[in-house]
Amino acid sequence: MPFYNSLRSLLTGSLLLLTAGLSAQVPAADVNIFLGTSGDYGQLSPAASAPFSYLSIGPQTDPHIHAGYEHLAKKFKGFTHNRFEGVGCKGSGGILFVKPFTGADPHNFELLKTGDTGSAGYYAVNFSNGIRAAMSVAGYEGLEQYSFPEGTAEKKLFIDFGYAFNGAFIEESHTVAGNRINGQIRARTTCGAGAYTVYFVMEFGGRTSFSPGSSAHELIASQPGAGVLEVRTAFSSNSIAEAAGRLGSRPLEMVRKAAAAAWSDELSRITVKGDPAREKLFYSMLYRSLQSPYVVSGKNGSYRAIDGSIQRSEQDVYHGWSIWDNYKTQLPLLSLAFSNRYQAIAQSVANLYRYGKKDYATQTEPANSVRTEHAMVVLLDALNKGYRLNLDGLADSLIAEAKRIDTKTPDKRLEAAIDYWALGGIFKHMKRDQDAERYRQMAASMWRTTWNQDFKDLTKNDVDRLPARNMYQGTVWQYRWLVPYDLKGLISAAGGAQEFISQLDTFFGKNYYTHTNEPDIQAPVFYNAAGQPWKSQKLMRSIALDTITENYFNSNERDIGAYIGRVFKNQPEALLRTMDDDGGAMSSWFVLAAVGMYPAVVGHDVYYLNVPAFPSVRLRLQGNKSLYIVVKNYSDSNPYIQRVVLNGKDLKRTWLTHAEIMQGGTLEITANPKPQPYGSENLWVSAGN
Repeated sequence: MPFYNSLRSLLTGSLLLLTAGLSAQVPAADVNIFLGTSGDYGQLSPAASAPFSYLSIGPQTDPHIHAGYEHLAKKFKGFTHNRFEGVGCKGSGGILFVKPFTGADPHNFELLKTGDTGSAGYYAVNFSNGIRAAMSVAGYEGLEQYSFPEGTAEKKLFIDFGYAFNGAFIEESHTVAGNRINGQIRARTTCGAGAYTVYFVMEFGGRTSFSPGSSAHELIASQPGAGVLEVRTAFSSNSIAEAAGRLGSRPLEMVRKAAAAAWSDELSRITVKGDPAREKLFYSMLYRSLQSPYVVSGKNGSYRAIDGSIQRSEQDVYHGWSIWDNYKTQLPLLSLAFSNRYQAIAQSVANLYRYGKKDYATQTEPANSVRTEHAMVVLLDALNKGYRLNLDGLADSLIAEAKRIDTKTPDKRLEAAIDYWALGGIFKHMKRDQDAERYRQMAASMWRTTWNQDFKDLTKNDVDRLPARNMYQGTVWQYRWLVPYDLKGLISAAGGAQEFISQLDTFFGKNYYTHTNEPDIQAPVFYNAAGQPWKSQKLMRSIALDTITENYFNSNERDIGAYIGRVFKNQPEALLRTMDDDGGAMSSWFVLAAVGMYPAVVGHDVYYLNVPAFPSVRLRLQGNKSLYIVVKNYSDSNPYIQRVVLNGKDLKRTWLTHAEIMQGGTLEITANPKPQPYGSENLWVSAGN
């Protein structure tokens, strides 16, 4: 017994040391807000932002990438107060434009950057003319300070209420009352599909006079002398009165500290300990995973639904979706590590069906948004993970969406089958068994017919072409794996497990895989279902941390201009060329891989395991629980799993259920430098049910 007591004391002491080390971190300090802000390598901005808030204040440069900023640019146009990070269509948001200036002509006044800096929730830039801009956002309150050099006779701020990225402005109205500007702006959503309205209040510190600009949408705020021109801005989806109630009185440094504290609180839901440079990359990626969706409800629970009506909710309401892009990664990440929020997030997705959901957006959105295809998969995923959703009265809307799903091209038919399968699962939860079976059969028929016709034969000369067969952002090789919910059936259709593995080997070995877009990003974990989990473990490590060969950049550049290097880098050119972060989709892929848990199938409650990118990880869970992940024999040269022990029990498998994770405790993964057969006799394989 003395030996066992000593061993128990040693393990307890080690866990206490691990806990102390993980708790001591301040993750907001590790965030690099300039990651992905140059060129077509992420389409991100360094804007001051708050977690899950659609108010973000950031720079507008010339030239610029989609999010309004280019890290290499010296010329600044000014600053805007809203953006959807990482999306295409030449950007989204960029409303309520302001520009500090002196003299009589704001349009031709030059702002040339000499240097900029920032942190989570804060951004600042110095200009060659002595002007400095600094801004911070906490919740839906923003504070901006524009400092003018000595000798300035009159400091001014030019305001353009009619400005928006990509010509998305529709209409605005504003009034001036004392040192406040109250107003509302209506603009088009991403890709111009719908429209949203923001209510705002701007409050100026000190004696301020206002004069008209050269158009009805322009205004100039002026204050005498040099020094600081300060303006507070608050947003609301509901009303000007609610925006006014969000204005504060804290000085900039206090707002900045509050922003950093809010970010650290959210980022510390996942705590990692290991290589310091890798920690910084991890938290910079996790930061990008938490910028949307946005809380759009007020303190009293009121919110605007997507039909424009005012509703009330007992829990927070979220909006700002990019579901087609991030349903495989970002939303599952939130369901795993942000369970304190995810109940409300998933219910907010469900409520889209209650008020007139469109595939992209309605004309009365409560906040900027992108697209919502595969929302049904998100709902099934939440239900199967134990989140309780109110789906009463939604069946007709769900069926109506299923009827209008586009099935014109091979990729669309595979995508449609995913939704049919998910709808079948939702109806199973609703105890509508006949409807459940009908949609499951529709899914099976759709994918099998489409796959055998368009994706089975790999001898055709267009299987690695981009574009091909009118498919969207993917090749035949890349889309053929889009049957994650029925890998048992897919393996059979491919010719059995060995042939399936051989085809996966060819796909990855000949670099047909792409990480620049989403169609095939689930494929690296598929070896787990075919009996060779060690190959998936190696792939997840290689894509997340090592060198890969990439041939696809919105076009096929095989044998022309392939990229060889890392996918994820902590620098302005952060991701692969043409690889948008897509509302946290790609950054969340990295986070999941780095934690060592990736969804086996979105819509089921199972995660495939790989060796984490850190020796120790902690997930904060509901009810003050935590899951501590400890990697024994950790090394960058040890990507293979030798053993998995959960709370003292050898699992003899390389997958976990959501319920097992939510119980908390200690997950011990033993790593090895050589491929291990561990878990290959205890597989979890989706079977279309």
